[in-house]
Amino acid sequence: MPVARTIAAQLESASWIRRMFEIGIQLRKERGADNVFDFSIGNPDVEPPAAVIAALRRVVAEDRPRSHGYMPNAGFPEVRAAIAASLAARTGIAFTADDVLMTTGAAGAINIVLKSILDPGDEVILLNPCFPEYRFYVENHAGSVVSVETDECFLPDVRRISEAITPRTKALIVNSPNNPTGAVYDAAVLRALDSLVREPILVISDEPYRPLVYDGRKPPETLGIIRRSVLAWSWSKAMAIAGERIGFLAIPPHLREAAALRNACTFAMRVLGYINATALWQLVVADAPDATIDVAPFQVKRDLLCDALKRMGYEAPRPQGSFYVFPKTPIADDLAFIGLLQEEGILAVPGSGFGRSGYMRLSLTIPYREIERSLAGFERVLRKVR
Repeated sequence: MPVARTIAAQLESASWIRRMFEIGIQLRKERGADNVFDFSIGNPDVEPPAAVIAALRRVVAEDRPRSHGYMPNAGFPEVRAAIAASLAARTGIAFTADDVLMTTGAAGAINIVLKSILDPGDEVILLNPCFPEYRFYVENHAGSVVSVETDECFLPDVRRISEAITPRTKALIVNSPNNPTGAVYDAAVLRALDSLVREPILVISDEPYRPLVYDGRKPPETLGIIRRSVLAWSWSKAMAIAGERIGFLAIPPHLREAAALRNACTFAMRVLGYINATALWQLVVADAPDATIDVAPFQVKRDLLCDALKRMGYEAPRPQGSFYVFPKTPIADDLAFIGLLQEEGILAVPGSGFGRSGYMRLSLTIPYREIERSLAGFERVLRKVR
């Protein structure tokens, strides 16, 4: 049976993140784990906070009727109420349980919104460089991707976005702290975006890295600044539970179409096959919604890597948040440079996989000692291309 043309085309441009991760598995078999330095995937190298493990133990130990059964499609009402209360306190928006849908991570949240708002050919603006799977999400729901370049600091370029908006524009996806660049959008940037967004355009704010910021920064609340925005949230990174796939979608009640959008997204969860967010983890995150891993070790690793690369001669700005460093490759062909690093056992993701060639993404979810041991390889490759 032939593979669908759409999937065949997507496979050709499949996520370099996963591709490099799979290459890493093979290299470890061939060379031994000690000779491979895997900077490819944002898979936290720490365990969840103690409060999360304690909450998990309590939830599992409870004699709660049907704790493993179906619940309303949008999630347990008490869980959604707890999340809504936390959001209301944080944003100043009068969220209630009805405004929150528990989802299979932020990816699930984004997909149900796109399924609910896109007609064939409707446009979604993506800000390059960006998480590569956004493109697949849009295409999965018959949408058309409009790519807009960010500025030299990887911040949204309001003029370019304004020029990209057409009568078919339905959504703009923003991601701060950003994957892959680590850029954090300040309040001025968000206010500028708010000035552009008019009905029917909806901003989808993807925020899995929100708690993971450095140097004492505190990201502004997108929902409190961009009036026509919804929040896609995941605890995957904040709690180091990437494999549990738990998150939520928050739809502010002040949106004119809020009730219709809630109903559509709840229905879309079922028709896309997500059904319900996992029952146990809904209860866990409701018990400890604000528990977060310690970002200090990641900041130490950020400083080690960026300082070392700069000393060698790389252009490697310090990210403001997320798990990633996004340096320039010393040669324009980032794929070729990634190949040279691979010869040294170093796995990085080419910037072209995120829509910005001439860069590479390095994940900080790798032990400090491994970063130290990898530095000689980075330096050897730099000398080779020079």
